[in-house]
Amino acid sequence: MFIAMNRFKVLKGSEHDFEQIWLTRDSHLNEVPGFIVFHLLKGPEREDHVLYSSHTMWRSHADFEAWTKSEQFRKAHARAGGNKPLYLGHPDFEGFTVLQEQKADGSARPVAAE
Repeated sequence: MFIAMNRFKVLKGSEHDFEQIWLTRDSHLNEVPGFIVFHLLKGPEREDHVLYSSHTMWRSHADFEAWTKSEQFRKAHARAGGNKPLYLGHPDFEGFTVLQEQKADGSARPVAAE
């Protein structure tokens, strides 16, 4: 399993516009193999920005890589360049390979390496 995250420093006063872009977009994620789940996270408020993160889970790193090269990715990000005034700098990408999964029922298992 692979988790991909982008962190955005959204300018104070631009939170609503940023959220509306994400909440009303067509992501096309459900059209690509290996996609598991997406979350849009709102984090702490700082002096000049509010931290947000997009969080996707994938069956494998290879599935995530295929998404980034897909037509669905291009369609989902077609308007992204026009939104830069809403946040400071570029989003910070972080990718993680999942090593262990633990569930609420107390079960835990190592996740097989790709």
